[in-house]
Amino acid sequence: MDKVRIGIIGAGRIGKIHAENVLRLPNAEVVAISDPFADDNLREWAAARGIGIVTQDSEDVMNNPAISAVFICSPTDTHVPLIKRAAAAGKHIFCEKPISMDIAQTKEAIEAAEAVGVKLQVGFNRRFDHNFQRVRELVQSGQIGDAHLVKITSRDPAPPGKEYIRSSGGIFMDMMIHDFDMARFLSGSEAEEVHAYGSVLVDPVFAEFGDVDTAIVTIRFANGALGVIDNSRKAVYGYDQRVEVFGSGGSAAISNDYPNTAEIHTAESVRRDKPLHFFLERYNDAYIQETVQFITCILENRDVPVSGYDGYQAELMALAAKRSLQLGRPVKLAEAYEFTKQAHVKEGIQ
Repeated sequence: MDKVRIGIIGAGRIGKIHAENVLRLPNAEVVAISDPFADDNLREWAAARGIGIVTQDSEDVMNNPAISAVFICSPTDTHVPLIKRAAAAGKHIFCEKPISMDIAQTKEAIEAAEAVGVKLQVGFNRRFDHNFQRVRELVQSGQIGDAHLVKITSRDPAPPGKEYIRSSGGIFMDMMIHDFDMARFLSGSEAEEVHAYGSVLVDPVFAEFGDVDTAIVTIRFANGALGVIDNSRKAVYGYDQRVEVFGSGGSAAISNDYPNTAEIHTAESVRRDKPLHFFLERYNDAYIQETVQFITCILENRDVPVSGYDGYQAELMALAAKRSLQLGRPVKLAEAYEFTKQAHVKEGIQ
């Protein structure tokens, strides 16, 4: 195979971003894009980029023999059936996070891909950010000794709208799930237990859906290290993305990315521009790099850098955090999975 021919499923904002990034690559092309609401605007957008097939039916992508890989960028509740269908069609899979809101279904999707030997990469794009990668390198190389503390701050510039909140799955599954993956990535260890705290301090609408907009989660890792993640749905100064790993031999930390490094010094103050506004600006290069890696792994038959297992573990941490908030106590990840199994048994009885 000299080129990976791709079908995009889901033509919303993230689907178009992935399509644009694939189009940058000499060893990949977008053959088709599907969306149940595909219209003339999407057809014009696709035609301007040389994408020949626009369809409302994802089966047109799955049944196309020229397509060897799919990007699943549709709503979360469609991910599992689409992964299973793509696996059955023998197509490699890139799926946006989370794989699903149900850990048991996520497990089924991963097993479906493994059973036929297709690659499944999950869209934790922050792993490909130059800042986070540098901290990871410093931890792995032993330059800061054994990791003792992992601190992650992630705060959005503004809260999402009501309709998004309604179907988001909550702050732990929708927002902090990136930070759960980053905690594993930076610590080099699995999480064993989490303890979540949350409040509604930004907008009362979150409470309408049993959600919170401000949260802290503490983590106990298998290697003995501890972690702290804080999230807010509203940081008035912009997109706040910082991490620190403190170890026995030192620490490694990153601050926010800014549009420039200029500082303004006057008699009244010393100031600079706000951080890059949101994730599209902050992680633009990371989105490109995760696409590059996915395509390269297909062409060179290598393991993908962010596997279904990584997606599963982040979801399990999110589930444990949600249960911890509900129960008001720490929850072990093994215990969180048991909660899910019990819920499925109960649903079967009912």
